[in-house]
Amino acid sequence: MIELGIPAAYAVLLWWFTTGVILFLDGLPRTTFRWSMAAATAVLPGAVYVLRTSAAEAGVSGAYSAFSCAIVVWGWLEMSFLMGFITGPRKQPCTERCRGWRHFLHATQVIAYNEIATLIGAAGIVSATWNRPNPVALWTFLVLWSMRLSAKLNLYLGVPNSGEKFLPAHLLYLKGFFGKRPMNFLFPLSVSGATVVLVLLAQSYRAANDTFHSAGYALAGSLLALGLLEHWFMVLPLPSEKLWNWALRSGRGAGGVAAQTRPNSA
Repeated sequence: MIELGIPAAYAVLLWWFTTGVILFLDGLPRTTFRWSMAAATAVLPGAVYVLRTSAAEAGVSGAYSAFSCAIVVWGWLEMSFLMGFITGPRKQPCTERCRGWRHFLHATQVIAYNEIATLIGAAGIVSATWNRPNPVALWTFLVLWSMRLSAKLNLYLGVPNSGEKFLPAHLLYLKGFFGKRPMNFLFPLSVSGATVVLVLLAQSYRAANDTFHSAGYALAGSLLALGLLEHWFMVLPLPSEKLWNWALRSGRGAGGVAAQTRPNSA
């Protein structure tokens, strides 16, 4: 049980804390964004270096290093989008009469550059881990990318809870691309597919005969379970923002969404 509990707890805490830090920094005045992004960019080469070297380490420490560095790379990409540095060519919502494929094209234009950057990041991690004994960084990145892409598509097609409270003021135009429906056709497919993969990871964890693979499967599986939880937050009446209440406070006094949507916020 300890063999599963430690990597699961590590994945949850790292996911929760890094998400909170990004939300906190994104809620600060925009004049601070260049400094936050510069600090993240300064850390990035070190993370890439450790990611590359850990690809040759088929041990428990290598699994944790690869997982952590993949999270850092992913965090840099998320910050670059949320702070408006790498988004897309379109930075305004559609008109109310924009529908169909034209509306989908506009939604794609909003995120295009960041998706290209993510693709480049994925290619870099594939190159760093190809034919190496430690693929945990690649597993981690693919879990994050697939679940984020699924979440974006579900938000576009429509869900009850779009997570608008997490949007900073400078990205409010994204609300124009969030659908509002009790359910969409993709959501059951998304959670079913992710659940199947999670079961396969659990089976691989149980069948693993060394601590490295046990740790790797547990870390990737825990992250996938968190992605599933985030999907369920989109359809269940749960106040997911309370998980990062401490981080969202930075935007409540700066005109962010948290300030606009909470009637009694300070």
